[in-house]
Amino acid sequence: MVVGTHALLKAKFHNLALVIIDEEHKFGVKQKEALKEIAIDVHLLSMSATPIPRSLNLALSDVKSFSEILTPPTERQGVRTFVKSYDDKVIKEAILREMRRGGQIFYVFNSIAGIAEKKKVLLEMLPKLRIAVLHSKISAKETEEEMMLFEAGEYDVLLSTSIVESGIHMPHANTMIVDASDNFGIADLHQLRGRVGRGSKEGYCYFMVTDKERVTPNAKRRLLALESHSDLGSGAVLAFHDLEIRGGGNIIGEAQSGHIKQIGYSLYLRMLEDAIKELSGQEKEVTHSIDMKLSIDAYLNEELICEDRLRLELYRRLSLCDTTGEVYAIESEIADRFGKLDIITRQFIDVIVMKVLARQKAISKISSYGENVFIEFRDTQKSRITLKASSKDDDDIIATAMHFLKTKG
Repeated sequence: MVVGTHALLKAKFHNLALVIIDEEHKFGVKQKEALKEIAIDVHLLSMSATPIPRSLNLALSDVKSFSEILTPPTERQGVRTFVKSYDDKVIKEAILREMRRGGQIFYVFNSIAGIAEKKKVLLEMLPKLRIAVLHSKISAKETEEEMMLFEAGEYDVLLSTSIVESGIHMPHANTMIVDASDNFGIADLHQLRGRVGRGSKEGYCYFMVTDKERVTPNAKRRLLALESHSDLGSGAVLAFHDLEIRGGGNIIGEAQSGHIKQIGYSLYLRMLEDAIKELSGQEKEVTHSIDMKLSIDAYLNEELICEDRLRLELYRRLSLCDTTGEVYAIESEIADRFGKLDIITRQFIDVIVMKVLARQKAISKISSYGENVFIEFRDTQKSRITLKASSKDDDDIIATAMHFLKTKG
């Protein structure tokens, strides 16, 4: 067995059988491809608490297999996470709280040029604070000595850049403060947060931002996701958030994130799924689209389902329904999670039911104009059917079309 860094990319092996990539999100596509090319038919295991969007996208598309380890180490607790606007009082209280329970603090300040000034600011707040400073320009020997002293309890605070992100296990350090956290990615912040709460004590993590009101929308989504998912084993959930925020990148190319703007992300995934089924010998499902042009108000109302992500997920699930039973099951779930369905949302559910029934009856189009409802079939030899509703109100149009689909055809 050989354990090494990127230097292994240049190594030659006699009979390599397995490559394990730890902290996979720290490797670029070129490095990962180079590792695979070291040997033919080599087995590859990539591990990460928060896989990058491209890797997760490959796994969800069945290009790679995907599994999760959900059992945490014994006695490990979740890390309580807070997103705060920068405030000396908050930082002072966080440090003192940890010291009162006999613990130590990580303070992440990701600027070598300003780290000495940050030490002065902390000492002005708490003059008796014992602070160790670490960054990549400090020699390896000195870094090791300082880390040993910190572990021995000679320092209260380890002020460092993000070099403490991985590979550090210090059960006595259970509070972390990350300065300018909106400049970090989800994976980086989750890895940093993982440095605390590694013993039997509960960890605290403070993600500080200069001004909450001026944080970019994507940074706000990242920080809210981290604040909401601070329990153990939440890395996979955060990776899904990262995929949603940044997009899945390119399967063939080197981009590890980003949307396929030309054709849209959903269509890209559908095309990818079809291509994978074709290459793997699976039968490609032929689904006929139904053109619904009813002059009614029907959609998932944002007043009922406020969060965009949840609405999009429900739209996706409803579009994949093959039976009316599946549609009604989702309707019950919506009512259970968000409350009684309003008229517009209920009408949208009815439209989805109509689409399912229309597909079963080989109907290609359902449209309406005024009080008339028109039904067209995929078989062009069948004549177009015109139905007359009692009025042009939405509920009458839906009732007329639904009655035909459930009784005729």
